[in-house]
Amino acid sequence: MKLLRLTPENTKFPFMRFRRVSYPFSAILSICSVLMFVFWGMNFGIDFAGGTLMELRAKNGVADIGMLRNLADHLGVGDVGVQAFGNASDVTLRFGVQPGGDAAQSAAVEKVRTAVIDGYEIRRAESVGPSVSAELVQSGTLGVVLSIVAVLTYLWFRFEWQFAISAVIATMHDLLLTVGFFSLTHLEFNTTSIAAILTIVGYSLNETVVVLDRIREMLRKYKRMPTDQLIDMSINAVLPRTLMTATTVLLALFSLVTFGGEVIRSFSIAMTWGVCVSVYSSIFICSPMMIYLGLRSEGAGRGEGASVTDTAPAAAR
Repeated sequence: MKLLRLTPENTKFPFMRFRRVSYPFSAILSICSVLMFVFWGMNFGIDFAGGTLMELRAKNGVADIGMLRNLADHLGVGDVGVQAFGNASDVTLRFGVQPGGDAAQSAAVEKVRTAVIDGYEIRRAESVGPSVSAELVQSGTLGVVLSIVAVLTYLWFRFEWQFAISAVIATMHDLLLTVGFFSLTHLEFNTTSIAAILTIVGYSLNETVVVLDRIREMLRKYKRMPTDQLIDMSINAVLPRTLMTATTVLLALFSLVTFGGEVIRSFSIAMTWGVCVSVYSSIFICSPMMIYLGLRSEGAGRGEGASVTDTAPAAAR
């Protein structure tokens, strides 16, 4: 029985030819991510911004978004965001922190509950005060920073400096584009989003290390092969594994996006984006960077005395 392969056998795709396109493309995306974060901002959830989130389900099977918005405008609890999710009967209401402390917030929740109880089932209600949200912001930021420092420390001691710098750039590239994705889509950024970012860091590191390990192995085996040819050979060697891993993860994430519900929606969508970006950066950002860092002279394979082992793969192409 023949095993499933997502790539043809003996693939020899010239990935390094696209490095002059991938770097300007990623630079533009990174600049846009920074600009969107600064000027467009993030859609912080109640975990970070404070306030109340209520999840409702229509008793008659269809939620009337227009009616809920009109009703919310007359409740006197400030700006109320009404958003449909999942199927046609599910909807969320979100409003900010009320002046007057916890008592005022509880009163606002009860006011909304009383207004909608006849037509809707209240499935979930969460309230976060301003002091708690500030602590969550601080803890979440500290967790991300410490995890990144730990990853960068591991990369620095795990590989030669060219490998380490390339992996660091690829990891930071993935994080920056993920932040830009949250800003562009205005996807709710909450504590599950922090978990998604940390998971993306781990997945990106895994993809990067797989490619770097194969490049280092090829460096020992083909000592005079030009760097771009050697990197292409290494990426093509691990390409079936990379695509198979990404495909299986994406299939699971698509299921979470479709059936996971509102609670993990931001996590599953962000992870879907992060997996795609991690595969891209490990091939088109991390690997070409070692050429620019002078891992090996481009003309090394053209010198005299190259062994048969060094030259055979190049001749086969």
